[in-house]
Amino acid sequence: MQVSVETPTGLERRLTITVPAASIDTAVKSRLQQLAKTQRINGFRPGKVPVNVIKKRYGQAVRQEIAGEVMQQNFYQAITQEKITPAGMPSFEMKTDEDGKDLEFVAAFEVYPEVEVKDVEKIKIEQPVVEISDKDLSNMMDTLRKQHATYKEVKRKIKKDDKVTMDFVGTIDGEEFEGGKAEDFVLELGQNKMIPGFEKPIIGSKTGEEVISDVTFPEDYHAEALKGKEAQFTISIKKTEGLNLPKVDEEFAKLFGIEDGNIDALNDEVRKNMQRELDQTLKASVKEQVIAGLLEKNVIDLPKALVEQEVNVLRDQAKQRFAQQQGGKVDNMPELPAELFEENARKRVSIGLLLGEVIKTNELKVDAAKVDALIQTAASAYEDPQEVIEYYKSNDELTQQMNNVALEEQAVEVLLEKAKVKEVKKKFDDIMNKQA
Repeated sequence: MQVSVETPTGLERRLTITVPAASIDTAVKSRLQQLAKTQRINGFRPGKVPVNVIKKRYGQAVRQEIAGEVMQQNFYQAITQEKITPAGMPSFEMKTDEDGKDLEFVAAFEVYPEVEVKDVEKIKIEQPVVEISDKDLSNMMDTLRKQHATYKEVKRKIKKDDKVTMDFVGTIDGEEFEGGKAEDFVLELGQNKMIPGFEKPIIGSKTGEEVISDVTFPEDYHAEALKGKEAQFTISIKKTEGLNLPKVDEEFAKLFGIEDGNIDALNDEVRKNMQRELDQTLKASVKEQVIAGLLEKNVIDLPKALVEQEVNVLRDQAKQRFAQQQGGKVDNMPELPAELFEENARKRVSIGLLLGEVIKTNELKVDAAKVDALIQTAASAYEDPQEVIEYYKSNDELTQQMNNVALEEQAVEVLLEKAKVKEVKKKFDDIMNKQA
């Protein structure tokens, strides 16, 4: 076997591989002899068909089959010999394939780029420092109370968080428009479910009153005819219901799994959950900054094959999400264009190559303790954490996923040690609201 290597551009490689005629002809002859023993042809006894008859009938097909096998085998021998690592499957082009002549073919493919992670020390990271205060805990308890609140009809002035039943009619330039009218419409104030400004005149009014709401439809409104238009709604208030918040007592505590109804135990559990969510949010924030800095300082060539593979992965994931929304039916879903996913795919491939180089350069190995911690953190959000932990450890695919996450986090930690990190005090609400 003879091999020559060309580099047309960047990451592209072309191997011209020549295989001696004797090895091809011998393989073809052997395959034809095997066929002669098994083929049934009129006029000949089974197993007694002359090879020249078999060759006349099957010779071309057999040679194509052998050529395909030879190209595959010799390609892998060639890349091993030349110490080349393809970044995707090759395309083969046959140059010469005739009886008695050397078989010559070209294999075209891309290789992985040479990655050198640089300028990590120039990456600037803002490390939030956050403490959960008693006020934060009190606010969270109020949120939990609202989640379990009931509504009770009231006769006072309407406030934010009230539930209002109303009739309304919308007009533009004095004319009613389609979709702008409703009867017995129920609206929970403060949820921002209506056009900006719609709720403003309702707050402070009372049941039985009529108010006027002047609004402007957003430019990105879903109805083309209403985009950017000024409208007026005449609203008739028919019923007002106020939030009836539950008391923080034993019964309330039992709603959250505190069997003895102890309020201090409830506070401890809520604070623990807040801390877990905060820790995860802070870790994600720092990781996002590290990755963004890494990408900014290290722009690398990407093999088209890897980007295409990642596009297909993202497209499949989008299709699966759509299937879940449609009850598993995706028969009529059109093929989403690759352009929708290319930017994200390129980013993901870049991250994978750069973090892979960090892992290789620093000889990182999976930290079993970190894997256990990740699994325990994931499991802590469930009612029976131990059951979830055992499920993870009994599932090879989930375990491998956690191994990959742990290794990625270890790589980020290495980068974080070298980056410029500045601690900044932040409030709990600011961090969590930003996440939302």
